[in-house]
Amino acid sequence: MDQIRIKAEPRTEQGTGAVRRLRRTGMIPGSVMKMRKGGTELIKLPAHDFMMAMRGHASKQLLVTLDMDGREVPALMREMQNDVLAGTPIHVDFSEVSLTEKVRVTVPVYLVGEAVGVKLGGGVLEQVLRTIDVECLPEDIAEKFEIDVSGLGLDQTLFVRDLQLGDKQTVVTRGELALAVVKAPEDAPAGAAQGEKAPEVIKKGKEEEVKK
Repeated sequence: MDQIRIKAEPRTEQGTGAVRRLRRTGMIPGSVMKMRKGGTELIKLPAHDFMMAMRGHASKQLLVTLDMDGREVPALMREMQNDVLAGTPIHVDFSEVSLTEKVRVTVPVYLVGEAVGVKLGGGVLEQVLRTIDVECLPEDIAEKFEIDVSGLGLDQTLFVRDLQLGDKQTVVTRGELALAVVKAPEDAPAGAAQGEKAPEVIKKGKEEEVKK
């Protein structure tokens, strides 16, 4: 993962009104959970610099280096809250980490390739899990896992235990959980396509309505 550096400053502003005024000055309020001393330190980040640093990064759990007036703090970005309408960040939470100690993170999973059971068997590929939990050193955190399902045949299931992520990642998610499955055409909802969710059926008395 590329190193992400973010400038940060201590802040004293607290409360709804104070943080609103802070955002109007082009700053984003945040916090850092301290590893060694314990407790939480309140910080503020230049909004423009933060959003530029986040460009091209889809994951919300990233290893960053916080530049606190020349003091470098390795931290894991744990949560980013966005404005519902504008979609811009309004608060960011970090946890200070040690680069020599493993952390547990949730990583999104993306399926790549066309399953042979879809291509030749007419089946439907269904992704059951979209994230998995792993433990690794902070510098080995992956933003995403791309899993090749091209070898998955008709009526075959890819389980978490089947994943080959290398020695740096230890999977914490239970191995018996299904990650993806290729269902036979007769088992797939009518009109469903690869990656498409089936319509939810809601029963009302003797009638069935399809919720579109």
